[in-house]
Amino acid sequence: MVLVLALAAALWFAGRLFRVPSRVRLILIAVLYIAVLSIQLVLPAGSSLREATGGSATAWLVAGALAAAVWGYWRVLRHLRGRVRPENRAEAGASVSTAEVERNARHIALREIGGTGQKRLKDARVLVVGAGGLGAPVLQYLAAAGIGNIGVIDGDAVENSNLQRQVIHTDARIGMPKVFSAQKAMVEQNPSVGIRPYNRRLTREIAADLFADYDLVLDGTDDVETRYMVNEFAVKGGIPLISGAISQWEGQVSVFDPAHGGPCYECVFPEPAAPGLAPSCAEAGVLGPLPGVLGTMMAVEAIKVVSGAGETLRGSLLIYDALYGDTRSIKLSRRPDCPVCAGIPG
Repeated sequence: MVLVLALAAALWFAGRLFRVPSRVRLILIAVLYIAVLSIQLVLPAGSSLREATGGSATAWLVAGALAAAVWGYWRVLRHLRGRVRPENRAEAGASVSTAEVERNARHIALREIGGTGQKRLKDARVLVVGAGGLGAPVLQYLAAAGIGNIGVIDGDAVENSNLQRQVIHTDARIGMPKVFSAQKAMVEQNPSVGIRPYNRRLTREIAADLFADYDLVLDGTDDVETRYMVNEFAVKGGIPLISGAISQWEGQVSVFDPAHGGPCYECVFPEPAAPGLAPSCAEAGVLGPLPGVLGTMMAVEAIKVVSGAGETLRGSLLIYDALYGDTRSIKLSRRPDCPVCAGIPG
């Protein structure tokens, strides 16, 4: 048997030396195997030629079965590799560094995102209004997810009372504008992400031009006037809006996108709540982890909107009650008489 194996090895390496194609070398070895197996099956026991080639057909049958199994596994593996779409391969896109591919490998492994979805995240331009309770987890997870261009607008500075829930900021950055504190944290987490900090309040004078630079807006402010303004300019720009709100133990998230058939914020909340019915976090208090839960949900919706994965909360309002561990969803619809989005096709 050793003699036959040596002859097979000689055929393989001699063929390689003379640049014989591997397929031809495999055929030659297969012919040798068939010849040896025939000798074992045809010649009588005790034959010198049969003894020189192993003396038993059983060993060669086992060896042939193992070789066939290995060859079959290799063919299946090669077939599966060939089915991977070019854009999902690590080498696709010269602009994507090895470090980025490794960082985002868990996203790329998801069938619903893959290389195509991750590239969409990298190319996306997302604006976050507010770097406070909801903005903190939103910004952290968008940066971690590889969103390529993130804008953040907020006119406040970090205060000691923020740190109970706004985990993107630190004690050492008390007094620093929130947008620069958030920028520092995001760059430290993912240096490949581009951050645009706007250290000012959002006003009607700048909203249209600012929103025009982005594909998606996330609103996590606790100012009622700003909420309605963000909705108005997002609708005018045909930009999807992901809105979140929290108070005490409860929060809510939705995707407002009239351009794709969903309602806008004003369809659902045609008028601001009466004074005292919707107190701010400073007035009513808020559970520390609650903004993290709702902000993370907003980030999930943003990733789905950008990558095209799954179904978003367009047309649904998700309500989370942390005190009783209850989550419920309410279906939403557009109002034909909405002053903001009426008449917009979708």
